[in-house]
Amino acid sequence: MTAPVPSTAPTTAVPPWGLAVAAMLSIQLGSALSVDLIGTVGPAGTAWLRLSAGALIFLLLARPPLRSVRRSDVPALLGLGLTTGVMTTGFLAAIERIPLGTAVAIEFLGPLTVAAVRSHSLRALAWPALALSGVVLLTEPWHGRIDLAGIGFAGLAAVGWGFYILLTQRIGDRFTGIGALSMTVPVAAVTAAVLGVPQAAGHLTPGVLAAAAGLALLLPVLPFALEMLALRRMTPTAFGTLMAVEPAFGVLLGLLVLHQHPSGVQTAGILLVVLAGAAAQRGGRRRPRTSGPTADLPALDLIG
Repeated sequence: MTAPVPSTAPTTAVPPWGLAVAAMLSIQLGSALSVDLIGTVGPAGTAWLRLSAGALIFLLLARPPLRSVRRSDVPALLGLGLTTGVMTTGFLAAIERIPLGTAVAIEFLGPLTVAAVRSHSLRALAWPALALSGVVLLTEPWHGRIDLAGIGFAGLAAVGWGFYILLTQRIGDRFTGIGALSMTVPVAAVTAAVLGVPQAAGHLTPGVLAAAAGLALLLPVLPFALEMLALRRMTPTAFGTLMAVEPAFGVLLGLLVLHQHPSGVQTAGILLVVLAGAAAQRGGRRRPRTSGPTADLPALDLIG
């Protein structure tokens, strides 16, 4: 078998944190633009349509590396697909009920937990703690009516996002390129279909299908590919805490696209999470791997 061509040329041009930031922008723009589609086919229907379109795109872009799959890989592949479907459905259900920035801030608790648990020094724990204080300011729990369902769905997405980071890094270490996504995203689409098909039934039109296909490029296609590339070169702690910047993007795009205005306290929260995210990514690169991407790697100890 011919050895894969090293990917140092394209990957060294953009730092891993740059790939992660680009993924976050794509996710939040796709989420903001999905609000109208949610109103038509529901959050689960939107998740199912977007993930199904994304699965087709990934299958067109990359052949599933089925011959490289080992029996030990199957739980992680299925787990990543299931997690992706639950995370996507839960988050879309949350932004149907609560502001985009607030939903992202709560969802961020998933990667925040990953960052805290995987930290190996007290100094590293300072950045998740700072980010958590910013999340509290962003959510402003002391103001307004509390939508428990919206918070609950965002919390479900948070759990999914935490496992998504760990599983994406593990799968990214096992397979080259984005071929693995052509196996996991179809599983995510099937997962979302359980609730999505009944919700979308009777509302499928050419316009709805076209909108879902366009949104699929913003999420899941572009960000999932960028995140997998970033996680090959970053520790889960650095990646998880860098995601603290995402609530800021959620608030910003909520303002620009959905006209959801942040308060002064929320603006202070944005500054805190951006500071924590920028500080956390320093020193967050993983050591270069000397073996091929299909070998057993240190990332395998991320779960357990």
